[in-house]
Amino acid sequence: QVQLVESGGGLVQAGGSLRLSCAASGSIFSINVMDWYRQAPGKQRELVTTISSGGSAVYADSVKGRFTISRDNAKNTIFLQMNSLKPEDTAVYYCHADLETTSRVYLNVWGQGTQVTVSS
Repeated sequence: QVQLVESGGGLVQAGGSLRLSCAASGSIFSINVMDWYRQAPGKQRELVTTISSGGSAVYADSVKGRFTISRDNAKNTIFLQMNSLKPEDTAVYYCHADLETTSRVYLNVWGQGTQVTVSS
């Protein structure tokens, strides 16, 4: 069994910062891509940023220059440093991983989500 657990969400004023974490645990053989998605009320879930096993990152235009994703492969953990937050960043943030289990089964796994609220 594999699970992703996010932490670090909360309430912050516009212009502030938050740091999210996502730790993968369980029978993991390897993790390829890990991502952060977000879903605002009444909107579709959208990709925020992706990081490869080698550390290459891609960002949505809406967060470029403000958000930074990083990864600790030894701990199967990714982080999302969010700076200069805006009210439109308010959403539930979900961690996602594309991984291979020790049984050599490929899985797409989602975390439970963490709420980020940015007040104006």
